[in-house]
Amino acid sequence: MTDSSRPPVAVFDLDNTLADTAHRQRFLERKPRDWDGFFAAAPLDPPLAQGIALVLESAEECEVVYLTGRPERCRQDTLDWLAAQGLPEGRVHMRRDNDRRPARRTKLETLRRLARTREIRVLVDDDELVCEDAERAGFTVVRARWTAPSAALRTAQEREGRT
Repeated sequence: MTDSSRPPVAVFDLDNTLADTAHRQRFLERKPRDWDGFFAAAPLDPPLAQGIALVLESAEECEVVYLTGRPERCRQDTLDWLAAQGLPEGRVHMRRDNDRRPARRTKLETLRRLARTREIRVLVDDDELVCEDAERAGFTVVRARWTAPSAALRTAQEREGRT
């Protein structure tokens, strides 16, 4: 049962929703993919103005929660990046370091867990498959379409369970 005494939750993805990963795509385009390089470059991600504005707007009525496919080992860099952007503090749900399931599975699992006790007002994510599955499960979704899609990142999210 949801707790109506607490504000609703707005859930935000990070990569290509709030953080522009274009400068680090090159690490995924080589064989083998350089995951350490890809994640090590994340602190240098420029913010995406449309996503940042949506977080700040949502924070006026909602508790902000961050839901990312980034592995747990990136937690401190992620928290530092969020703080540097002036974004609201909020719980950050990350993938376990050894979890290689597709993003659409891991994220939907977390959304359902959150929805057991809280109203989920919106999910904002750039991954079409995550968005489709969340909508099918009854969640309101805003598709973050303010960056160019990356085939390498899509493969990483869906086939390799890396982000």
